[in-house]
Amino acid sequence: MSMLKQWTACAIAALMSAPLVVSGPQMVPALAQDVSAPGRPSHPRVAIETRTKGPPALGKKGAPAPAIPEPQLPPRAPFTAAEDAAAVIPGMPDARFWADSEIDFKNALPPQAGPWLILSSGGADGAFGAGLLNGLSAAGKRPGYALVSGVSTGALMAPFVFAGPRYDDALRDAYTKVRAADIFEAGRTPESFVDSWPLKELIAKRITPEILADIAAEHRRGRRLFVVSTDLDSERFVVWNLGAIAAHGGQDALDLFRSVLLASSAIPGAFPPVLINVEANGKRFAEMHADGGLGGQFFVAPPSLMQSTSDYRLPATELYVVVNTGLERDFTVVDRFVPNILTQSVGAAVKVDTRLMLDRSLVVAKRSGVPFNVAAIPPSFSAPSRGAFDPEYMGALYKVGYDTGRGATPFSSDLPPEPHAPAPPSQIERTGENQ
Repeated sequence: MSMLKQWTACAIAALMSAPLVVSGPQMVPALAQDVSAPGRPSHPRVAIETRTKGPPALGKKGAPAPAIPEPQLPPRAPFTAAEDAAAVIPGMPDARFWADSEIDFKNALPPQAGPWLILSSGGADGAFGAGLLNGLSAAGKRPGYALVSGVSTGALMAPFVFAGPRYDDALRDAYTKVRAADIFEAGRTPESFVDSWPLKELIAKRITPEILADIAAEHRRGRRLFVVSTDLDSERFVVWNLGAIAAHGGQDALDLFRSVLLASSAIPGAFPPVLINVEANGKRFAEMHADGGLGGQFFVAPPSLMQSTSDYRLPATELYVVVNTGLERDFTVVDRFVPNILTQSVGAAVKVDTRLMLDRSLVVAKRSGVPFNVAAIPPSFSAPSRGAFDPEYMGALYKVGYDTGRGATPFSSDLPPEPHAPAPPSQIERTGENQ
């Protein structure tokens, strides 16, 4: 979810990938860029079933019991900006690098040039990217990408794509057989509007020692798997070298791998952030990490290397970008209700941010002499959604992606077209003469 700083830092970004849901009378943010396109029924801003902790207890004569005080979290250990800048994962110094570090980025790249796959944020709309990649695999057209990069929902699918076609079924199930209750539980925590413990459990089930070993093997062959999270303490973005983490092996590597995926999809304010233990100059402390989309909808290279004034050339043979969010305008008469106003505002910002990033990526690809390829949800997609993480909606979108992947032209070398303005009303519609 793109995450601007536009909420005065991360609060709005927290909703960037999320429609709003209602649990009883309480509104809570759900997940990710489930914004719909024009002509496609807009996603409900209210009403879905989620896991709850039961009805409120009643006191004497049926009156509500006194509110239970919100639990207090222990204070965090203090540390300085300099310590955070020098921090590493204990025992895994190659596990990550700052997303703005040119040198570390270049040192972490694959030793041999090859095609790069860039997976965007998008929440439940990641069903499109999952279907597209499985369709490519079924058609025998999916290469062994030298580099796979993912943000938010793109981070969640990236390990399965990177590990190869044997995980195509797992990738499909991850986007067609989950519901909102598999992602979050309604009810506030001290750090968020909902609790993401179900997503944490789901990640633990899907990221097994077996897939970790397969990712490690691909890393040793020279391929690279990157996902992005946001270090909220420093307001900097971190690229995690998941292949390097997997190559370390053992329970610590498995736990860190899972934590990074949870962090990369932890919408600030909506989902709890993830604390990750680090070390600097012998001092240990925990950084607070959240959704990688705060730094952009997808990651290709450090911002300085993506600038128009840079002469950097991507060491890739082709650049493929999969956009897991609708880019069409979503017309709706917005209710005079803060969450709905924020959701609509953020949805508009996400689309603009995505298009700007696509334009910059095209410029960099041309400068590098690298073919540019982009796949996005077609404007014609119009399946209705009953709420966040609706399996029927996600299944329909997965099928669209799958058919696109198996088709003759799954990618375009041109940017997605800008949405057209709606046609003006007819004279009869303007005057009401048809009534």
